[in-house]
Amino acid sequence: MTDAAPSPPGPDVVISVRGLEVAFGDHMVMDGLDLDLYRGEVLGFVGASGAGKSVLTRTILGLVPKRGGTIEAFGHNLDHLTHQEKLQIGERWGVLFQEGALFSSLTVRQNIEVPMREHLKLSQAMMDGLTAQKLHLVGLPQDAADKYPSELSGGMTKRVGLARALALDPEIVFLDEPTSGLDPISAGDFDDLIATLQKTLGLTVFMVTHDLDSLFAICNRVAVLGHGKVSAVGKIEDLLQSDDPWIKAYFHGKRGVVRAGTRAAPSPAPHTA
Repeated sequence: MTDAAPSPPGPDVVISVRGLEVAFGDHMVMDGLDLDLYRGEVLGFVGASGAGKSVLTRTILGLVPKRGGTIEAFGHNLDHLTHQEKLQIGERWGVLFQEGALFSSLTVRQNIEVPMREHLKLSQAMMDGLTAQKLHLVGLPQDAADKYPSELSGGMTKRVGLARALALDPEIVFLDEPTSGLDPISAGDFDDLIATLQKTLGLTVFMVTHDLDSLFAICNRVAVLGHGKVSAVGKIEDLLQSDDPWIKAYFHGKRGVVRAGTRAAPSPAPHTA
């Protein structure tokens, strides 16, 4: 009698959220939410306006306090870490906040160097060299470094925000509505940029978005937020078969039906340990 073949390894979970509860006063935003983020994937996170998508991101990052539940990052329960250990975890992820969230009084170069100054001990010359690399990565010319946020277009602002998110060479990037406010061509270009960086840098991407084009173009899985929980999660083609009223309206409404028939899903993410 031969031994059974070992089961293939499951996906490598880099962020695990269990039973998350978040409230503002008497208003429950997260009510027992569970979610996993797999290494190497692009996970899209969608839901109705005001449902709490950005709140979840900020709670994972430690910017919004939770009322209950657990959040694990890279196998560590964040509640059990010291302040210094949390800082070390924070160096392993980068964040592109909605609208870029650049410091208006700082130049592009100075904005990108903010995380470097906070977490690294580098000379100014080294930081300037790294900044030049990040600008190249996100497709911006080097002369953009001396501009101020008020001198940038919407697309450039997003790219500078992304360059800052990549400043510490993170493993995970959180994107909060990265294509909001962009025209369709600029939004498509930004999607292409994210897809390219994800593949070349081996990034894991958690993307809050309303953009159906982004979901179809670059996401390996999509999670749906509803009533304070993840009501569904899976590949686009699986969600297109859902009978949930909100999911049907979202993907099969006037804006969704064309995309569902024209955009190809991305290739599977590598779920290796």
